[in-house]
Amino acid sequence: MDQPTQDPMAAKSAVARGGWYALALVSLTQLLSLLDRNILAILSPRIKKDLGIGDAEMGLLYGTVFALFYALFSLPLGRLSDGWRRTWLLALCIGFWSISTGLAAFAAGFALLALSRLGVGIGEAASQPAGTSLVFDYFPKARRGFAMAIIAAAIAVGLGLSSMLGGVAADWWDTHHAVEGGMKGWQFAFVIAALPGLPLAMLLWRMPEPRRGEIEGIVTPPDPAPFRAGGALLAAVLPVTNWLALARQGASPRQWVANLGALVLIVAAMVGLARLGMAASPRPPLDLGGLLVSPHALQWAVVGFGLYVVVNLVQSLKLTDAPVHAVMRSPSLMICMAVGSLQSTINYGCMAFTPAFLMKTYHLSPAEAGFQFGLLSAGLGVVGPLIAGPVTDWAHVRFANWGRVGLALFAMGGSPLIAVWVYHAPDAGSFFWRFVPYSLVLTMWLPPLYATLYDQVLPRMRGITASTYVVVMTICGLGVGPYVVGMISDAVGGNLGTAILSINLVAVVIVVLLIALGLRVRSDEAMLIPRARAAGEPV
Repeated sequence: MDQPTQDPMAAKSAVARGGWYALALVSLTQLLSLLDRNILAILSPRIKKDLGIGDAEMGLLYGTVFALFYALFSLPLGRLSDGWRRTWLLALCIGFWSISTGLAAFAAGFALLALSRLGVGIGEAASQPAGTSLVFDYFPKARRGFAMAIIAAAIAVGLGLSSMLGGVAADWWDTHHAVEGGMKGWQFAFVIAALPGLPLAMLLWRMPEPRRGEIEGIVTPPDPAPFRAGGALLAAVLPVTNWLALARQGASPRQWVANLGALVLIVAAMVGLARLGMAASPRPPLDLGGLLVSPHALQWAVVGFGLYVVVNLVQSLKLTDAPVHAVMRSPSLMICMAVGSLQSTINYGCMAFTPAFLMKTYHLSPAEAGFQFGLLSAGLGVVGPLIAGPVTDWAHVRFANWGRVGLALFAMGGSPLIAVWVYHAPDAGSFFWRFVPYSLVLTMWLPPLYATLYDQVLPRMRGITASTYVVVMTICGLGVGPYVVGMISDAVGGNLGTAILSINLVAVVIVVLLIALGLRVRSDEAMLIPRARAAGEPV
């Protein structure tokens, strides 16, 4: 009797030469990315006191200001990572965001601190598209769950280390070296966070670049003009220049109407949300170099900008790269992006204010909160993904549609229920003990979801897919989550526990979407190559 034919790509399990070294450097990149991004959370009480701002403004700094440029620049940098040397791109971007992190040490007001966050957002925009694309060219499908688990563990270490390093460094400086009118502890913490990126950038610059797609038998030739392609994509998604791009691309009257109609709807929705925010949580205007701006107007202007960028991106891909547009219309791919974005709303909303919650509710010092919470979340954030990674690879083979999706459903659907128990703990000790099962379950979501997402596209499309996901995830997750939690906290008298738990209600939508994903993920993946060929891709 003939044995059933096995997919050779799924069966192949050997990691390409240099793969483990590449995974280590990419994981360190993600670690530093989250360290520099999240250190603001543990430092927020000191920054608020020195700069005279509230939780809503801290939500803007932590989420919205960073999110705008992180999301926007992920698109041209993601396109560049599909055609240029990813190792060099990562090296240059790490150096840029490290210098931007250090710039915060000189901030004496909201404007310069916002400029620092802006630079960090631009630099970090390449970390996920280029890093994921690089790792997937070393690891076959059968090992990608584990590879994503290592990256997820590094992200958790970066998150935990940001609290530990930020709290301890700030306390040490304020205790031993603070002088009237001199550098503050929170400013010194930014200097320490900025330093490790420079040697990592040098290691990545020297690392060889793998042949794109070789491990899957779909070798992609180098892009003859990757910078031109990245620049063209940026021009195509930016407001105003997008209209010039539509004209050059020969957009139809229907496409012009769709673009302008979407712009009108987005502006109207953002104005309404800004007014709603001001009614729920009145805040004084921010002084941006002499320009007074409502924090709520700034928040929703950034979100609206991001949404319009997504509209422009979809239209541009349809006109200039039909195979990418066709592949990215996969229902499973879109569901994965929606689920990851909504989960990021919860994660970033919680992580931005949990250190402040511990200090305010249980009267911990910044050093105590940073060290204890950082150490625990880092350790559990490593264990959870390392359990989920091998389970993801095993379940994907054994349980077809529901292997990876079932694990994601368990993590994303179960963790909010445990969160209610955690954030009602009577004391700090109880909080940390309850946080153990919560964090273990929560951190299992990334390996199965990301492995599913990137299996839905061809190798040459992974950079632009990752950057598209980054845009949606950043605007909906990082751009909205911390702001909403901060606004709810201001509206309910500073009750951070209530605010953090409120954002977890998003999990209801996540569960529904994951059920829909499980019903169709394998059939959509099987249609990947036929869908690309039908749109003109030579595969």
